[in-house]
Amino acid sequence: MNYYLLFKSLHVIAVISWMAGLLYLPRIFVYHAEAHHESQKEVFKIMEKKLYNYIMMPAMLLSWLFGILLIHSLGFSVFSELWMQVKIVAVLLLTHYHFYLGKHLRLFAGSENQKSSKFFRIINEIPTILLIVIVFVVVFKPL
Repeated sequence: MNYYLLFKSLHVIAVISWMAGLLYLPRIFVYHAEAHHESQKEVFKIMEKKLYNYIMMPAMLLSWLFGILLIHSLGFSVFSELWMQVKIVAVLLLTHYHFYLGKHLRLFAGSENQKSSKFFRIINEIPTILLIVIVFVVVFKPL
C-alpha cells in the first residue's frame, strides 16, 4: 500500500472539514451578534459549541497528524524548501485563528461578547486568504 497517497488523501479530507468550520463558525458569530432574543442566542451557543468541539477540533488535529505523517514520508529535508516554510507559517496562522475563534466561542457562551457582527464578517476572510496562499505554494512550489 502506498502510505504517502493514503496520508495525502486523509490530510485533504481533514483540511476540507477544518476549513469548512473555520469559514462557518464566524458566520454563526455574525448571526449570534445580531440576535435579539435569548432563545435565538441559546440556539447559536449550541451550534457554535458543537461545530467547534465535534467538527473543527478533530479536523484540525487530524490535519496536523496527517500533515506530519506526509512530512515524515517525504523526509524532513522538505523543511529546507521555502514553499514548505511559507506553508507552515500559514498553517500556524490558521491554527492561531482556530484558537482565536475558540476564545470568541467562550465569550459568546458566557454572554460576554463585545464584538460587532461587522467584526466577524471581516475576520471571516482570514482563512480564505490563508487557504489561497497555502494552495498556491503547495501546487506551484514557486519559491
